[in-house]
Formats: sequence, structure tokens, C-alpha cells
Amino acid sequence: MKLILLFQLRTFRYARVDSASLFQSVRSVFKPKTNCRSSNRYPSIRINNITKNPTIIKKKLNGPVGFSNLPNQVHRKSIKRGFQFTFMVVGESGLGKSTLVNTLFNTSLYPAKEAKIELSSETPSTVEIQAISADIEENGVKLKLTIVDTPGFGDFINNEESWGPILENIEARYDAFLDQENRVNRKRIVDTRVHACLYFIAPTGHALKPLDIEFMKRLAGRVNLIPVIAKSDTMTDEEIKNFKNRILDDIATHNINIYQPPTYENDDPETIQENKEIVSRIPFAVVGADRDIDVGAGRKIRGRKYPWGIIEVDNEEHCDFIKLRQMLIRTHMEELKEFTNEVLYESYRTAKLAESGGDLNANPMKKLETDKKAHDAKMAKMEAEMKAVFDAKVAEKEAKLKAAEEELLARHREMKEQLERHQRSKAASPISKPAPQKKGFFK
Repeated sequence: MKLILLFQLRTFRYARVDSASLFQSVRSVFKPKTNCRSSNRYPSIRINNITKNPTIIKKKLNGPVGFSNLPNQVHRKSIKRGFQFTFMVVGESGLGKSTLVNTLFNTSLYPAKEAKIELSSETPSTVEIQAISADIEENGVKLKLTIVDTPGFGDFINNEESWGPILENIEARYDAFLDQENRVNRKRIVDTRVHACLYFIAPTGHALKPLDIEFMKRLAGRVNLIPVIAKSDTMTDEEIKNFKNRILDDIATHNINIYQPPTYENDDPETIQENKEIVSRIPFAVVGADRDIDVGAGRKIRGRKYPWGIIEVDNEEHCDFIKLRQMLIRTHMEELKEFTNEVLYESYRTAKLAESGGDLNANPMKKLETDKKAHDAKMAKMEAEMKAVFDAKVAEKEAKLKAAEEELLARHREMKEQLERHQRSKAASPISKPAPQKKGFFK
């Protein structure tokens, strides 16, 4: 084949041959045989559209497989890992916040308060944020409980912006969780976010105060708000009912979102009825008591004893403590955490990234590189500032040493001049010879 092509090329070189005929000749040389396979080694593959949702066909198993044991696996893993819950208590002093917390978990989480209060000349002017953590266990289930207290809220003459430190603390916990999510190693993420907030309302019997309304409006989009009427044993049943209606009217008028237990389609009738009963008790009129009262016949109850009778904490006819504990701990603790993570935190995270100009679908490696550059720039700035401070300190020290050196030189010159004057005055004065002493016995 090569010889034929070479011969035709030479013929084209020395003779006048039409280019079209030469092209046909070369094409005939390289024309593939009819009995050979196609020269396309990698034929095109048609790929179906994988973005379409596949058709789900329900099948009935002919026998046990084993994946029905998945809830038990999750249960064992959860028991091994333990649980974590953080909630905040907000309200004026003297409403029984610490007593109610101790009553909820049936233990002394708050230390005993001293009867004597030492007066100090320095009165705090802002709301303090205090966190108490405890590891508690019940029937082999471990719970790491964190209580965020806010002493000083509503106790000042001017309570304007008193919700500011509380809101900043909640958002700071969101920021800390967001920073942990953006790290390269996310194996040990500690969740310190506030999952619920018990807001204690003073039992005035009238309506919500302006401070109550403003606080709940500010924090409704950041935390699960649970309104609580404190010390409800100071009111009659009729007063409590009217007070609840006024509170709910104020909440609806100002469009305040409080936590409502969710309902699902696959809930059984008993669960649906329990949720309805819990919702009907909001806001919860509660009474706290961390001491047992002997009612006779060897029976003790948790409650408060008055001249006219005994208020039982664990009696649903006396207060709403049972329903509050049921919603907060027994039935909806995980719901509170899930709503915090999927709704409240995601809303804050989206707003935070949009405010900072970040892209929600950005490449994490590019973000990591950007963060590294920002960190390097920050470290360079800190290094420059430290170098400037160091240079200033060195210059100040050198100036002090130079001043001390000049002072020593001045003293040296002064002492030298004094010595020279003394020597000159001594040389100028005549030297007096001592009188000769007489020898002998009598002088």
C-alpha cells in the first residue's frame, strides 16, 4: 500500500495529474474493508435522565429481613452517646425560677440561696448571663443539662434594651455552632444552642406588660418561647382563666410566635389528645416546690402548705406543672431540639450568610482558602501591632537609659570639677610648718 501511494505521489510530482483524481486514489488506498468492524472504538452511550424521580413500587416481603430492628439500633446508639438539652429561664426576680427548675428535674440544680443579702455600693446595671450544667441520669439514660439563667432582667428602673444581652447570648451560641460546622474536622461538634426559653410572667391578673410584649417579640424568631405564669397559687381559678385569655389575646394581637407542639398524620388518637390538652393549657400556670409535705398516713407530696389548704404540684387540678413537664421533657424534648436546628438555626444561618455576602452553595474549599487568607491578614496585622508596641517599648527604655546615662555623666563632671577646685585651692594656700616640740621632762 505504501509503494502504491509513493508511486502515485511521484507521478503527481513529475506529471500533470488532476488533484481530484489523486484524492480519489489516496482515498481508495485507505478505504476500510467492508468486512471490518467500525473504526469507532468507543461508541457513544446514551445515558438516561437520572434527575427524574424513579417510580417507587411497594413490595411485600415474603419473610423477615431484619431492617425492622433499626429503631433498636438507634436506641442503643442514643443510650451510649447520651442526650444534651439547653434551656433558658427569663423573668423578674422573686418569681420562683430556680424553684421551678429544681421541681422539674426533681433535684437541687440551683444552690441554696442565702437569707442575708449583702448590700454593695456597686449595683449591676445590665442583665447577667449565668449557665449551670449538670449530668443527670434516669434508668440508664444520661442527660447533659444546661440551664441559662438571666438574673437582673426586669429589676431596674429603666428596663429599656434589657433583652439585648439575652438576644446576644442566643445569637453568640448560634455563631459558635456555625463556626464548628465550617471547620474542616467536624467530628466533635458541641451543641450549646438554646433549645427552649421559659418566660415567667408575673401573676398580676391584668395583661402582659410592655416589657413582656417587647421581649417576646424580639426573641420569638430566635428561640422556642414557652410562656409560664409564675406563682399561680396566688390567684383563683377564675382569675387564672381570665389572665390566660388576656395573655393569648396580646400574643395574637402582636403576632408573637410561641412554641406549639406539632402534630403528625401517623399519630395515634391518644397522642393527638395529649397534644390538644397541652395546647389548651398554654400559657402554663405553674407552682414550684422542692420540699415534701407530710399529709398523714405516711404519705408525702410535693407542694405548698397554706392555712386554707395544700397546693399539690403534681396535681393537674391545682396547676399546669404536669403538662409543662410533659411537653418540655417527656414528649417534646427532641421536637424542641429539631425545631431549633431545622427552623430557627437555619433561618439565622441563612440571614447571617446573606448579610456577610456569602453564597449558600459556595465551594467549601474556596471558603476555607478565603478564611485562611483572612486569618493570615489578621495575624499579620496583629504581628505589626505587636512589633509597633515592642518598638515603642524599646524606644522608651532606650530614652530612659540615655537620660540616666546623661545624669551620671553630669554628676561625674560636677564631682570632677569639685575635685579640681579643691586641688587648686589647696595648692594656692601656703603650707604652714608645724612648731618644733621641746624635748625634756618639762615641755
